[in-house]
Amino acid sequence: MPKDTMSGLKTAILYRMVMEKHTCPYGLKSKDLLKRQGFTVEDHHLRTRYEVDAFKAEHDAKTTPQTFIDGARIGGYDALQVHFGKKDPNASKLSYKPVIALFVVAALTAIAFTWYAFETLLNWQTLGWFVSISMIFLGLQKLKDIESFSTMFLNYDLLAKRWVRYGYIYPFVETGAGILMTAMVATWLSAPAALIIGGIGAVSVYKAVYIDRRELKCACVGGDSNVPLGFVSLTENLGMVAMSVVMLVLLFT
Repeated sequence: MPKDTMSGLKTAILYRMVMEKHTCPYGLKSKDLLKRQGFTVEDHHLRTRYEVDAFKAEHDAKTTPQTFIDGARIGGYDALQVHFGKKDPNASKLSYKPVIALFVVAALTAIAFTWYAFETLLNWQTLGWFVSISMIFLGLQKLKDIESFSTMFLNYDLLAKRWVRYGYIYPFVETGAGILMTAMVATWLSAPAALIIGGIGAVSVYKAVYIDRRELKCACVGGDSNVPLGFVSLTENLGMVAMSVVMLVLLFT
């Protein structure tokens, strides 16, 4: 690789868009990654649309930024990640990361509630709050784009296939039930609601994944997610069912 004659550091050449009203975020990420890999960056700014188009034509590139190392064009930010072993080009785009992050934050929030209410980190209520707070978070993910959620939901939910409007109602029921369960009020309303949607969801997921053996994306964190439909989705629904049953038992005893 070329060396900077003064510093002895490896040098990379980066072309990126830095316009008056737009700075390419992937260009900034590419520059940061190169520096973290020990490169000095020869940073070329493409300041006008004409300069961008001319650069693309000259180098037969479809996008910018573009990085050159040792005279060879590496490509954009994704290609740069692959080049440095930060990304597997053959890895599946499906990932549990979004839903894991959501559940971790829900668990920490439930612990915070427990500490505030009981001055202890964990007790019987922590699990209940974890489930109800997860319901709120998951509902919000669906509410941000109900149209996309309802479309993905139709791939596997048994009731939604028979009654399409159920896909539009579901996020409101899940979020509302989660709020009421967190506040521990109106159990007569929240528990049956969660029991119904959780029960239908559990049966639907089990049929799609374990009986029909279909490989689908889960709509649990919204219609734009790449979370695989499977064990996590089934556990989420069974958690709602279990919490609903416990709350109903407590209500009538």
